[in-house]
Amino acid sequence: MLKSKGSNPTESLKLFGRLPAGRQVSHKGRALRYKSLCLLRGAVGFLLQSLTRVFQPFISKGQWLALLALFVVFTSCAQDKRPIQGETEFQKELNAEYKDASKSPLKDKDRKNFKGLDFFKVDSSYVVTATLTRTPDSKWFNMKTTTSRVSKERVYGILSFQLKGKAYQLEIYQGKDLMVKEGFEDYLFLPFLDETNGLESYGGGRYLDTRIPEGNTMQIDFNKAYNPYCAYNDKYSCPIVPRKNYLKTRVEAGVKVFNKD
Repeated sequence: MLKSKGSNPTESLKLFGRLPAGRQVSHKGRALRYKSLCLLRGAVGFLLQSLTRVFQPFISKGQWLALLALFVVFTSCAQDKRPIQGETEFQKELNAEYKDASKSPLKDKDRKNFKGLDFFKVDSSYVVTATLTRTPDSKWFNMKTTTSRVSKERVYGILSFQLKGKAYQLEIYQGKDLMVKEGFEDYLFLPFLDETNGLESYGGGRYLDTRIPEGNTMQIDFNKAYNPYCAYNDKYSCPIVPRKNYLKTRVEAGVKVFNKD
């Protein structure tokens, strides 16, 4: 059963299987603290290991076991699993959200076993600068979704860019309901299909979020491409990517297909 649509724009986005744009959650401090602690624990662990090997013939069994226990404690960093996994802030934030029962689109049974999403390796060649050609006279239309619901959208503009030496274009959309909600007035929606769909990535394509730029250029970071929520849970109603937004290339960036195992 679908979630009812509320006045909260973030809830509206979730209803349509999308993430709120412009989220700012930083885990840099936590990551640095964790790394420093691991370095310290690793050094102490190495010292204890060396002492244990040298003095084992000369100490009692109890003393040897005590040293062994300390060694295990101080070398456990390599075995620890970070509470938030991910190579970038975007990946860490996404994984943290999917672990959180109050925010996660995952079914309960999948969330309990969730260890983190699979991502393509971060690749700077998938960060491109696009020229934006605005289409102010475009008409509102009903973008089909995976259910009987529709998402009222219009083509805000056409993005033209080079990727791996070839030229491509994508339509970028503005939602009628979101543009009147505080904080989402400049929100733009960029869904796309590519040749990894149905293989390494979700068959229904992936989404990107961005904001209206001041000028006529826009940065597209395909490393931040994410799956529609309905890739994880069929209770969501997700916009179906228009065929016009098919990229005849492999976009090996962003979130991969969800593996429930």
